[in-house]
Amino acid sequence: MHPKTQDQLDALKAIAKALKVSFETDKGSTYDPVFVAKILAGEKAKNEGKEPLIVDVDNLWK
Repeated sequence: MHPKTQDQLDALKAIAKALKVSFETDKGSTYDPVFVAKILAGEKAKNEGKEPLIVDVDNLWK
């Protein structure tokens, strides 16, 4: 399940507890760690004033 609010999460936990069903939450990122590292490296480079990577979108899929 994917609750959108804390209230929804609390309600699901209460239901699981009432039914004596084990319940665990995953607060980890759903993004690939390699992807996250690349994004963070790009942000760091931008903040340090380095030239951004320019992607030629006309030849991206060639």
